[in-house]
Amino acid sequence: MQKETTELKRTLGLIDATSIVAGSMIGSGIFIVTSQMARDVGSAGWLLFLWLLTGLITVFAALSYGELAGMMPNAGGQYVYIQRAYGRMISFLYGWTVFTVIQTGVIAAVAVAFAKYTSVFFPELNNSLLSIGESFTVTYAQLIGMLSIVFLTMINSRGVQNGKTIQLIFTSAKLFALFALIVLGIAIGLKGDVLVENFKNMWEASKTTVNPDGTLSVIPLAGSALLGAMGATIINSLFSSDAWNNVTFIAAEIKDPKKNIPRSLFLGTLIVTIIYILANIAYLSLLPLKGNPAGTDAFSQGIMFPSNDRVGAAAASMIFGDPAVVMMAALIMISTFGCNNGLILAGARLFYAMAKDGLFFKKAAILNEKQVPSKALWLQCIWACVLCLSGKYGDLLTYATFASLLFYILTIAGIFVLRKKEPDAERPYKAFGYPVVPALYILITSAICIDLLIYDTKNTGLGLVIVLLGIPFYYLTQKKGSTN
Repeated sequence: MQKETTELKRTLGLIDATSIVAGSMIGSGIFIVTSQMARDVGSAGWLLFLWLLTGLITVFAALSYGELAGMMPNAGGQYVYIQRAYGRMISFLYGWTVFTVIQTGVIAAVAVAFAKYTSVFFPELNNSLLSIGESFTVTYAQLIGMLSIVFLTMINSRGVQNGKTIQLIFTSAKLFALFALIVLGIAIGLKGDVLVENFKNMWEASKTTVNPDGTLSVIPLAGSALLGAMGATIINSLFSSDAWNNVTFIAAEIKDPKKNIPRSLFLGTLIVTIIYILANIAYLSLLPLKGNPAGTDAFSQGIMFPSNDRVGAAAASMIFGDPAVVMMAALIMISTFGCNNGLILAGARLFYAMAKDGLFFKKAAILNEKQVPSKALWLQCIWACVLCLSGKYGDLLTYATFASLLFYILTIAGIFVLRKKEPDAERPYKAFGYPVVPALYILITSAICIDLLIYDTKNTGLGLVIVLLGIPFYYLTQKKGSTN
């Protein structure tokens, strides 16, 4: 048997890296979150504006990250950038948050979403497998979600080529399916008058809620109330567009990383941004924005009130009729499975980098005979499965999204820090539009975080608590020298 090592090999090209960026971003969010956003802002104009703003924020971040990726083409990505700019403790807090909730929480949520849509074909998966009291229940769907995590971990532990192949196949499949939904949706929608109706009074915003008696409360929004609502609901589209930075975690396995990582970040985020905006235009072409939660069909329910917020399935039903439910379930299964493959592949590389620095379990720094950090992969797998069982992954994602935004701001601010600390360092790629573009990202995202602190204090506060809980663990690892 080949001896275990701690050095990764560069085997992934530009297409592979771009596939990981796009594939990790596209999960189930684009098919669901538009409904909540529509209820929160109540206008087609502001809805598309939020998706466009999300795209700009994401592309701005990707263009800025390119400089850091070119300077530090090492495994761990964002963790490495933060450490170089701010030191070990801040980088540990980032890695701690990624392991406890950001990466593993997303993996768990995506896995359960995969299982949830599998239950469309096998309804018995919704049945309870085990119940303890009234507070803890394990369903067959949760078990299927866990098995999907184990399966993908096993595949990725047998070599990066396996993960690469799965990523290319599933990313290509879901991009093709999304393009079909977009093209057919817009083509059919343009023949009717739904799109025109949706864009009448396109800037008249309102918040819609369903009362206990089934009636609707519609509150007009303007000024600070509108800004507050937009800042609170953009977290939905930002979450749907997250995980683009995962490609930086596997920098040590990308060929010519100083060029290919910045390129893949830009290409991947741009592709997904365009797809997301066009998908929402397709929704607006097929379904009325406002609807009735008591409606008996997809059209009468509209974008605001589709069954279980499945706006993608509702839109597809306007094209394909009843078979759309099954077709969309299959598409979301493909999308979530491919998304989780990218998350699982990339996340373990961050924990591998932490372990090499003595900030994670030491054995996570060892590569197996296939030159992949299998122990880091399985540690990630175990914790993600625990989150699947806990039933709390949805809450964890809410807390972590805010924490994730904070670390994005911190990382991009690191460009300014390193320009001052290391003015002569090699920079194969310099941040596009520096200092304006990175500064705009910091300003816009900081404003969103402040808005969230005001309008969603509980969840954002818990996000901060999760980050700060890492401080005692950091000092514990320093006291022991490393985690055994």
